Amino acid sequence: MMKNSTAFWQCWRPKFENHNNKYIQVDGHVDSNVIVDTFAQHFKTSITCNNKDKAQALKELYLTLRSSYCAMPNTESHKFDTELVSKIIRDAERGKAVNIDGLTAEHLQFCHSDVSLILEKLFNLMILCSYVPDGFRYSYIVRLQKLKACYSKSLTCDDFRAIACSPILTKVFEHCIFKGYEIFFVKF
Repeated sequence: MMKNSTAFWQCWRPKFENHNNKYIQVDGHVDSNVIVDTFAQHFKTSITCNNKDKAQALKELYLTLRSSYCAMPNTESHKFDTELVSKIIRDAERGKAVNIDGLTAEHLQFCHSDVSLILEKLFNLMILCSYVPDGFRYSYIVRLQKLKACYSKSLTCDDFRAIACSPILTKVFEHCIFKGYEIFFVKF
């Protein structure tokens, strides 16, 4: 048996050694609380409206369309079925980050098949009652460092991108809506 100690340690270090004591500096700050506040402000500006005229025009269009809106047809053909929910769960991408609930797509994919039936009933009730539970809107943001050509430059907030991690049940519900009601969506 040939031993390759270099390969062993290259595999070992990233998985088991503590990297929390690294010196990290972002936008000239080293205090972790200041860095967190800096990221919060940076990502907050990236999700705010950057064109107020366009936002106002879209709001006016919405209000105009809303005045002539009549309720969505709630017929049997528009209800979710267990087959749709099962397919969406089966096709969910594996290996994603754990959400706030501690659940991943794998939890739903490897659990009992009755979960699809329960979720189908839950989703149909949510549509019927026009109610979405508060837990469906919670997510957290993870910052990921962008690949850089030069590593000697000091880091700024622009060197990171934000990824929102939403609950897996929210994702399944959203995909059910996209598939079940796609004929009602208008592409702009």
